[in-house]
Amino acid sequence: MKKKIVSALLVSTMVATAFAGCGSKAEETTDSAATESTDSTESSEEASSDDAIANLIASTEGTVNIDLWCSETEEYQTVMKKLCDDFAAQYPDVDFNITLGAVSEADMKDRVLEDVEAAADVFVFPDDQLEALVKAGALNEVAAQYTYDMNETDTEATVKAGQYDGKQYGYPFTASNGYFLYYDKNQLSDEDVASWEALTAKAEELGKEVGCEIANGWYLYGFFQGAGCTLTENEDQSNNCDWNNETGLAAAESLQNITSSKAFKAYGNDDLLANLNDGKVAAYVSGTWNVNAFSDAYGDGYAATKLPTFKVNGEDKQMASYSGYKFVGVNAYAENTGWSMLLAEYLTNATSQEAVYEATGEGPSNTEALSKASSPALDALAAQSEFAQLQRVGGNYWTPAESLGKNILDGKVSQQVLDDAVAGITQPVE
Repeated sequence: MKKKIVSALLVSTMVATAFAGCGSKAEETTDSAATESTDSTESSEEASSDDAIANLIASTEGTVNIDLWCSETEEYQTVMKKLCDDFAAQYPDVDFNITLGAVSEADMKDRVLEDVEAAADVFVFPDDQLEALVKAGALNEVAAQYTYDMNETDTEATVKAGQYDGKQYGYPFTASNGYFLYYDKNQLSDEDVASWEALTAKAEELGKEVGCEIANGWYLYGFFQGAGCTLTENEDQSNNCDWNNETGLAAAESLQNITSSKAFKAYGNDDLLANLNDGKVAAYVSGTWNVNAFSDAYGDGYAATKLPTFKVNGEDKQMASYSGYKFVGVNAYAENTGWSMLLAEYLTNATSQEAVYEATGEGPSNTEALSKASSPALDALAAQSEFAQLQRVGGNYWTPAESLGKNILDGKVSQQVLDDAVAGITQPVE
């Protein structure tokens, strides 16, 4: 029955695209879903179930234009270009014009919401942007699929992270949007990388650098969460935060002590890569997007592990982290919705996810592709997963968290600094 339902959706979308032009795809999906409930429609679905794509091809006139936005990194741009070419080659009777745009995934939501109707037809985004994109009407619901069933092919956690209010909006793409510790095992032992205190001490001895981007809420969260503090998002996208309690103050003081080491650096990604290439950095907190840079820099010393512990009031605490997933989404105003859906499915199938892993090091969400993926980075991510949580935080978190991180790096830790940070993080949403 699944194939019949998907076929009806594709045919409905195809007809709407051919004769109605650009418009709200949510209405098309709703209409097709309602029609599927009748016995007469089920008969027509059965008749066309094996020919849905053929019908789409037959009803396609002129050039099929699809804009695709994905990460600006060279690795992503290269592999996505090849996948788009491979997709087009499957349909030689169709004239495709697939344009690849470079947009940082961190900025994807903001770029799309600048003008949803003018944004890309298909785009890659992280899971924490899903809710805002759905509420803005920017995502076409994945009411059905034709070429594979994500509930059978992808990890349950990834599929669930692509849902909002019980409906699926994201095609699972990767399951490795988290962070851990890269290190050079030719310079650092397992004991050296087990704790921040041991790591900074050894780095000072070697005259090397280690660190984490503290003035960034994505990473700063790991210390306060690991210490036992909480940060949660409310329904109205405001935040609850208790980082200014006694535990939070102790965590901030511990982090200030760690960052005061002359070996500790808080590089942003560009500065990290520059110093990594110069051989200065022996260990650093990052994610799978930098796997090629670290493996190239460390050579046969390349290694990765879970995040280090750190001491809070004399007790070892495991640094926590955010975990996350990436999805391919179809714009609700896509010019060619049927073809955009098929492209989204193609980019996220097992073969494509395996190609993305080989090119970028990012872990697949497809279980078949994941079974073929093995690396120190993915092993470290798996080890850290026990201490990781999905990023669910309101927008008022990021600027105060960045300011708090800068104060900690500057040695300005006090109850007032924490009170000010929490006041900013928990301010009402206007």
